[in-house]
Amino acid sequence: MIRLVALGSVAVLSLAACGAPPPESADAPADPAAPTSPMEPGAPVSAAEKLTAQGFGPLRIGMTRAEVEAALGPDSDPEAVGGPDPASCDMFRPARAPEGLLVMVENGVLTSVWLTRNTTIETDRALNIGDHAAEVKRVYGAAAEVVPHKYEPAPSEYITVWSTADHQIAAARGLVYEIGQDGRVQSIAGGGPSIQYVEGCA
Repeated sequence: MIRLVALGSVAVLSLAACGAPPPESADAPADPAAPTSPMEPGAPVSAAEKLTAQGFGPLRIGMTRAEVEAALGPDSDPEAVGGPDPASCDMFRPARAPEGLLVMVENGVLTSVWLTRNTTIETDRALNIGDHAAEVKRVYGAAAEVVPHKYEPAPSEYITVWSTADHQIAAARGLVYEIGQDGRVQSIAGGGPSIQYVEGCA
């Protein structure tokens, strides 16, 4: 899993290999006369949508980058470096995505969606950034897999829930909650095997 906030101010993503830009400030309020359905092309997506192992709002794991951009717009900060080789892996916030939401595109395909600080988006289990690790474990019960954090001592850890026994196959889908030193959720990722990345795209 990617290290999103464990380094304090780099709360958005400590992406050594796929350095994503910090989340932008919230977009200007949409025109009241504009379409509001998140599934309608060009419409902004609200934080009322839920992050799942399959994606978020109109975003679905397996979409092409072109489909991601058609759904929520292009990279909101195209000058930022999303990775050492953006053609093989890029991470960015689509222009019409809610604050704190990033997408990972590998080889032109959406492989995961990430929530970072300053977001009000919840998962489909009504969990959010800042929730206590104990609550995440309570919600998922025996389905929750808990492993030590890659860089920090306990209580930092990763709590992952998978839809398949084999986590490496392309069809695997899951959600991972990164827990920080305060025992609370620091970041959340939903999607395929890339949710396990620790250093950006690796």
